Amino acid sequence: MKEYSLFDIVGPNMIGPSSSHTAGACRLGYVAHKLARGKIQEVAFSLHGSFAATYRGHGTDKALLGGVLGLLPDDESLRDAFRLAEERGVKHSFVLTDLGAEQHPNTVRITVTKGDQQRMTMLGSSIGGGNIRITEIDGFNLVFTGEYPTLIIPHIDKPGVVGQVTSILGQRAVNIAFMRVYREHKGKNACMIIETDGAIRDAVLQEIRGIQNVTNATLVSIN
Repeated sequence: MKEYSLFDIVGPNMIGPSSSHTAGACRLGYVAHKLARGKIQEVAFSLHGSFAATYRGHGTDKALLGGVLGLLPDDESLRDAFRLAEERGVKHSFVLTDLGAEQHPNTVRITVTKGDQQRMTMLGSSIGGGNIRITEIDGFNLVFTGEYPTLIIPHIDKPGVVGQVTSILGQRAVNIAFMRVYREHKGKNACMIIETDGAIRDAVLQEIRGIQNVTNATLVSIN
């Protein structure tokens, strides 16, 4: 029999009306905000399924945009997301699309264009109760939920890279809760997803970024 937490029963602390369509949507946008790591110039939201059908009525548009602007689900400024985007010069668009029958009904592809014209894409779903699941970053298939502080470390699949990362975390007393490594092909592009039990200081991120064959390191923490 499944055990339920208090969070599952009462839902997240949020600006309404819907945990799936607002809290979850905001968290998806916030993950994109963290992954972009830079001034955002433009963002496009490709909405699938239920998101596409009801995004205006449920405030999904404001929640997604607010998240990309760096707002969290309980921030009252979510109601003013469109005004905030205009003030910051962030262009935005919402496109209704079909992302495939295999996708959760509350799914969005977020495409961020930064000030340096670099692009970041992310595919994610709001799966209920404010919970989310990210399944793709920049075309790379992976899975994480954001329930824990999460390190996202793209790298070249070379011997010793994973060991160096985990060694740094161990030396800095960071406990790994879950870890998965995804790769396209042996010796090619790969990505570590490391979920931890506690916060990670910026100095640790910088140390990981300095490892040979690590191309980046981003921390996503939304709780």
